[in-house]
Amino acid sequence: MVRREFWRDRSVFVTGHTGFKGGWLATWLVDLGARVVGYGLSPDTTPSYFVRCGLPERVTSHVADVTDLAALEAAVAAARPSVVFHLAAQSLVRRSYAAPVRTFATNVLGTVHVLEAVRRTPSVEAVVVVTSDKCYENRERPQGYREDEPLGGHDPYSASKAAAELVTAAYRRSFFARGPRLATARAGNVIGGGDWAEDRLVPDTMRALSRGQTVKIRHPAAVRPWQHVLEPLGGYLTLAERLVESDAFAGAWNFGPRDDDAVPVAALVELLLGFWDGGRWEAAVEEEAPHEAGLLRLDWTKARERLGWRPLLTLKEAAELTVAWYRAAAAPTAAQRLHELSVEQIRQYEKRWQGAREP
Repeated sequence: MVRREFWRDRSVFVTGHTGFKGGWLATWLVDLGARVVGYGLSPDTTPSYFVRCGLPERVTSHVADVTDLAALEAAVAAARPSVVFHLAAQSLVRRSYAAPVRTFATNVLGTVHVLEAVRRTPSVEAVVVVTSDKCYENRERPQGYREDEPLGGHDPYSASKAAAELVTAAYRRSFFARGPRLATARAGNVIGGGDWAEDRLVPDTMRALSRGQTVKIRHPAAVRPWQHVLEPLGGYLTLAERLVESDAFAGAWNFGPRDDDAVPVAALVELLLGFWDGGRWEAAVEEEAPHEAGLLRLDWTKARERLGWRPLLTLKEAAELTVAWYRAAAAPTAAQRLHELSVEQIRQYEKRWQGAREP
């Protein structure tokens, strides 16, 4: 899986480093010894993983928008990165209904801008564009979607991620035939400590529990491919390593959970309540609510067979790690402890992988 010697002193550019997933990736890269340059908007939540884990002091940070091509090109050129991870996005389905123009501008044109900046930076060897499991034309079927199946998207967010996939494929064929090597990564619904976004299940659940309130669930029976944030991030890092070595790894990749961890929303909430030692939930079905998928699974056979990647944590373990992080965040002296806890969870995950590889 992740090789520490590969990343040591390597220059890495991360868009969206101020977000939940990008913040965890930046933390992991710093711990691996990489020289991390981040580019993203100011955190849109208070608190935020980025601030609470002290990332402003640990990475070189550009606070700017991926829709600003000139600023992005200048930042990439100055960083002279070997690897680029593009995670900057408007990542909320419900927000995409309220702000479709902003969603398409960030997720589609933003991807174009990242690839244009890369095209003008000779140091770049590999690019991983992070899209979403929702890029597929969802037929609400029980089988997982494979990388070669049709793209689609009912809502603006999902459609924008499908469009980002098409943009990336076009750049790969039109401009990157001789490098840098370019791949997309499609992951499931990630959970973990430090996500404070609105209208997202785990943050909403943690907020309600911390206030002693009943957890309200919009779609208790909706099935999602839940996974701890470290699972897909380990896949992205592994994919980037392989891309630097060979163009055989260019293309699209799924990073999903075990089949039995694609469970209804209510089942995950029950796990979180159990580790919180209390609380209750109730259905809060909204009339005339915007459409959200009812069933979604990923087939990650390709990643298992070609990258040697597979999910290591059960959903129960992922929920336990998540609740432990939020409990630590509530402590008065949490600031330094949250960074240390994140690194501790990362290193325990790496050890888990090493153990899984031993005969």
